Amino acid sequence: MIDRLVILGATGDLSARYLLPALAALRANGDLGDRFELTGASREDWDSERYRQWVTARLDRHGGDLPADARAAVANATRYVRADVTSPGDLASAIAGEGPVALYLALPPALFPVVITALHEAGLPEGSRIVLEKPFGENLADAQGLNRLLAELVPEQAVFRVDHFLAMTTVQNVLGSRLANRVLEPIWNSTHIAEVDIVWNETLALEGRAGYYDTVGALKDMVQNHLLQLLCLVAMEPPVTLGERDLRDRKVDVLRSVRLLTEDDVVRRTRRGRYLAGRVQGRDIPAYADEEGVDPRRRMETYAEVELELESWRWSGTTFRLRSGKALGTDRKEVAVRFRSVPHLPFGHTGEPLPNVLRFGLEPESLTFDLTGIGAHPHTLAPLSLTAQMAPPHLPAYGRLLLDVLNGDPSLSIRGDEAEEAWRVLTPVLDAWERDLVPLEEYPAGSEGLPPRPCGGGQQRRGELLYAEAAPPADAP
Repeated sequence: MIDRLVILGATGDLSARYLLPALAALRANGDLGDRFELTGASREDWDSERYRQWVTARLDRHGGDLPADARAAVANATRYVRADVTSPGDLASAIAGEGPVALYLALPPALFPVVITALHEAGLPEGSRIVLEKPFGENLADAQGLNRLLAELVPEQAVFRVDHFLAMTTVQNVLGSRLANRVLEPIWNSTHIAEVDIVWNETLALEGRAGYYDTVGALKDMVQNHLLQLLCLVAMEPPVTLGERDLRDRKVDVLRSVRLLTEDDVVRRTRRGRYLAGRVQGRDIPAYADEEGVDPRRRMETYAEVELELESWRWSGTTFRLRSGKALGTDRKEVAVRFRSVPHLPFGHTGEPLPNVLRFGLEPESLTFDLTGIGAHPHTLAPLSLTAQMAPPHLPAYGRLLLDVLNGDPSLSIRGDEAEEAWRVLTPVLDAWERDLVPLEEYPAGSEGLPPRPCGGGQQRRGELLYAEAAPPADAP
């Protein structure tokens, strides 16, 4: 286990909200010993004492539920180095010490190439590891270039392209539910599953993150990484083990099986939009174009939706719909697996059969199975929902990721070829959106997002996965 962690960009929001509380959680759990050292490197003109005060304040704010002695231990194990992260000399000072180091790039992804190039000159102790946050590059060519730079610096096994979604309990439970229950795996295919909605819709707007978000947008921020990773776990073949090679091989298989969208497909099967002014949970939200730090000329989207198909024996004929939006009226964060309707109903019911839906709630974490039973009126059907709340996670998602980094287990990180395949899937969408082949629609903040596309015949839009008790027939008492 490596006992030295260096965070580049150590005074940023990622460190304050997630990395520091995760380290305190590891300490409270007994996973970090007294030999552990944390080095924070950033451009602020601070010394180590000033940084410890900042760490203590952030831990009190974002990790106040953790034991005080664990928080104090993390703060006391900290030193600070003022550094220009593009300077080889400054980087050499940050990583100075005995033994290998885990180097966490808590930086804007645009800085990754120049920082990695500087690390080539600074040098890394043998056995060191590098951690990078998503998105990994800005396009396929960027990802390929980063992979080449990293390959010259450290072995692939030492590169951790982390995605904290993979460490969330419910995300892990997608595999657990599939592979540990005989009742599910035999019907986990296109014969029985019509479509899968992978959704991360949130009430949060920009919340001061325009500097990052306005250069990325919903497609790159959520769909290209988080939601494609969820697609992999839903659609992958059962791995021989959950070891890093078997698990990541099967995820790459899924991405390779995605049928690339043509221009016509992109027009028909993708949507993009951004929010107008509105009210979200009692708060006035300005239009995205009027948010501080936003350049309206970029026409950046805050809502993205993509429909994909897999060219594989198991999934041919099933639609996978990935979507994410900001400043919406309600949070909806789930994987919803919609099974095909039964072939015949003997109840005299005249409406459409209600589908069974298995929902993996991501935040809050839950598992719900929507079934159908007899309604209050004769010859009618009504929804039945079986819900299980998940036990609190043993560690927060970032705690699990950091523990894997320090222990050298890359199972939950993204392999280099996997990162490239994810960009390959979305390259046709990015190209078409760049040329405005898909209109940038608008929706009021606080609404449910883009209005449904007309389906004809008054039918509800596919993919909403909503239930309503069937109305009784006209001759019902």
